Amino acid sequence: MENKSAAGKALTWIGDNLVTLIFLLFTIIGLSVSNVSFSWFLGELTGRLYRNSFLVLSLIIPVIAGLGLNFGIVVGAMAGQIAVVFIRYFELGGISGLLLSILVSTPLAVLFGWMTGRLYNKTRGQEMIASLIVGYFANGLYQFLFLFVVGVIIKVPADHPLIKPDGIGIRSTVDLGMADKGGLKYALDNIEKIPFTHALIIIAAAILVLQAVRFARNKTAMQMKKNRIMTIINIVLCVVVMGIGAYSISAKNSLTVVAKVPVVTVLLIVALCVFTELILKTKLGQDFKAVGQSQRIAEVSGINVDRTRIIAVILSTVLAAWGQIIFLQNVGTLNTYNAHSQVGMFAVASILVGGASTSKATVSQALIGTILFNAMFIMSPEIGQAVFGQALLGEYFRTFMVYGVIGFALGLYVWKANRKSKLTI
Repeated sequence: MENKSAAGKALTWIGDNLVTLIFLLFTIIGLSVSNVSFSWFLGELTGRLYRNSFLVLSLIIPVIAGLGLNFGIVVGAMAGQIAVVFIRYFELGGISGLLLSILVSTPLAVLFGWMTGRLYNKTRGQEMIASLIVGYFANGLYQFLFLFVVGVIIKVPADHPLIKPDGIGIRSTVDLGMADKGGLKYALDNIEKIPFTHALIIIAAAILVLQAVRFARNKTAMQMKKNRIMTIINIVLCVVVMGIGAYSISAKNSLTVVAKVPVVTVLLIVALCVFTELILKTKLGQDFKAVGQSQRIAEVSGINVDRTRIIAVILSTVLAAWGQIIFLQNVGTLNTYNAHSQVGMFAVASILVGGASTSKATVSQALIGTILFNAMFIMSPEIGQAVFGQALLGEYFRTFMVYGVIGFALGLYVWKANRKSKLTI
């Protein structure tokens, strides 16, 4: 019976993490069949992690509040891009330009989030479909603003580098310029950078301290027994990572050539992780959880369900606007009419890869999903080249994987929900 129980638990765990395991296996196979070096792969992966994590983390609060996967974060991304265009039009940049773009985007994102949240309250039970439609509708208004309003209604000089030669509309590609020359490119990333190996040691040491504090705070014997194994595993992993970092520094191996870590960008991602965890422990966070579990019970308990859901959407939209600004300063170029188009899809796919669902999402799932999803993006062309001799096949494959993982994860969630309801009956 114990063996069957253990086997049953293992199968359940595999079923719960099937999407994550598929992507992990895909990455391992990609590294084994391709000719890419691990240091190159690590450099590409960490670069994508810095620029995409903030956007993926912005999805957590709506999921907890029962709004499902908020494809509507594309509206927040548009708010961020409007602010970036505004800043570049007046030729502002550097840290002051970056902060001003965040300041300009915030009220826009609050307004967009409030309007979107009100719509979600009118479409209860269909929020994910509504969020997709909101994205398409907002994209039409966004295109109208930058293709027609700028230049026809809002008069601008035709010789401005942001304006198309005919004097109507914004150019399709906008160079954000280098931060040291008054631009936004790397304005955040270049504030402070440290070697990758040093960052490994610092992060591992911080996690080690955090694990020790958590273990010390588990007062009861049951809590200590429950968390002892994971704590030991985490401590061992941290010690191993610190050892690898120290050895790499002394031996000057390939890890030392991995691109430097932008300290401020990483600290902002960590701050968002901490904020997400802390807000869930507040009264507002408990309201999010209560509304997500049962709107009817939450309403009977005296919680203003509509207001709570709108706050969740506003928070997500504002974070998405900031995340898009972080993304753009890292890329250095604004694709005016397409940069926001796939933000929702890629962020949703990333968090699903980490093991999240339409009703449950955590910080760790968002970060793991971002790592594995971007690892797939990096390795797809390499696998296509190594296996089929054509990198283009890998490009098609990763597009298929984006939509496939969303469909598969949602289908798996519905199947589990139906199975659970049948067992309950």
